[in-house]
Amino acid sequence: MKLWAAALAALTLLRLWIADITPLAPDEAYYWVWSRALAPGYPDHPPMVALWIRIGTSLVGDTALGVRLLGPISVAIASLLLMAAADRLLPGRRIGERAAVMMNATLLFGVGAVIMTPDTPLLFFWTCCLWAAARLASGGRPLWWLAIGLFAGLALASKYTAVLLWFGIACWLLVTPSLRFWLKQPMPWCGALLGGAVFMPVLLWNAGHDWASLLRQGGRVDAWQPAKAVRFLSELIAGQIGLVTPVIFVLCAAGIVLAVRQAWRTREPGWTLLAVLTLPAVVVFVQHALGDRVQGNWPAIIYPAAAIAAAGLPAPAWQRLYPPGVAIGLAITLLAYLQASVPLLPLPVRLDPIALRLAGWEGLAADVEASRVKAGAAYVVADQYGVAAELARTLPLDVVVIGAEQRWALFNLPQASLASRTGILVRNARDGAPDPQPWSSMTEIGRADRRRGGDEVEAFRLYRVTGDASAVPAVMLPRMVSPPPS
Repeated sequence: MKLWAAALAALTLLRLWIADITPLAPDEAYYWVWSRALAPGYPDHPPMVALWIRIGTSLVGDTALGVRLLGPISVAIASLLLMAAADRLLPGRRIGERAAVMMNATLLFGVGAVIMTPDTPLLFFWTCCLWAAARLASGGRPLWWLAIGLFAGLALASKYTAVLLWFGIACWLLVTPSLRFWLKQPMPWCGALLGGAVFMPVLLWNAGHDWASLLRQGGRVDAWQPAKAVRFLSELIAGQIGLVTPVIFVLCAAGIVLAVRQAWRTREPGWTLLAVLTLPAVVVFVQHALGDRVQGNWPAIIYPAAAIAAAGLPAPAWQRLYPPGVAIGLAITLLAYLQASVPLLPLPVRLDPIALRLAGWEGLAADVEASRVKAGAAYVVADQYGVAAELARTLPLDVVVIGAEQRWALFNLPQASLASRTGILVRNARDGAPDPQPWSSMTEIGRADRRRGGDEVEAFRLYRVTGDASAVPAVMLPRMVSPPPS
């Protein structure tokens, strides 16, 4: 136990260091904009990631570490809770450390611990809910239902995928004979009301904004492209093998099969909970892959319970896979950390996913600023949210940075009047010429690039534009503030 605690502490410190020295990805910069305009909802997701970033930047400043601060800390706490949940759900096996080590050895959680996305708070509160349910299943007091409801509500306020957590807990009660008596007790319903109250501000925000984020996310559910299903399913499986790492993926898959089999045969609360928190999500993502691409991070919610089930595999053949699986997973994760901080592998830019997301934003900002000064422009504007957010963090503080696209109408940010004012529009070169409607004049004046060393990562066209009175929604983006005094 002492060795495990020391290793977790060292790993957390490493993750905090990586979080500090690695540039923000465009999505992280976009979520940072959210944190400067706190609201109960946003066009893409619920607000929890914005709140976490606001807490982090309030504590250590408006830096990459501030944006990501709660990520490594939450994964460390979740690891301890997962270990405790495993020992309670499958007592007498002493599998808690094994489950937590496997989770930390995956690339999915290793990288997820040092970047800040809605999945970060989602996985934390999902694991907290799993832990609270394990406490209840092992003879805990009825008050644990309030904790289950609270964590389920916080998970849903992090990302809508947490509806599968609510569905899983409901199935757990319905299909486990020894737990059905709770349906006639008040505490589960009080827990559900508490969770609903936590999520209610998100619903009210959606109701006041034409159900923007619910429709955006819910619109993906009914996609159906059977001609592409084989490709999408192959990408889903290959992506999970890569992100979970091959051996641990096999162990987790075997664990899910074991959990479902044990739940079917015995209706034991521990195995049944693991089954209902994994199998429905597997079905949902496989179904989604029949019509559209599944992003690699979406199935992350499967793995806290899957890691416990994998740790409970009894056969010696499975147990012999744990050490090499963990070793391979940690080696891959550490290699990713090194590539992000001190690139060692001479990968071509197009084959380096880290460079494609992170490299060259400061250089791009310098080129854009030089063009702005030369053109005598009053502001810099971008019509793609990630580019606008990155420029807001990297351009000099006295430069006005404007986001101009429909989503910005839903933000509580100062409106920008573009009419008759001249600025520099930054647009990805792949996207072709911009829509001329918002501009009374528009002239291409050059290019600017994101580069890694001498290699181009991404090219942008620069336009000298003058705003029209009928411009699309445009807002003034927040700028970085100084770190708090030490």
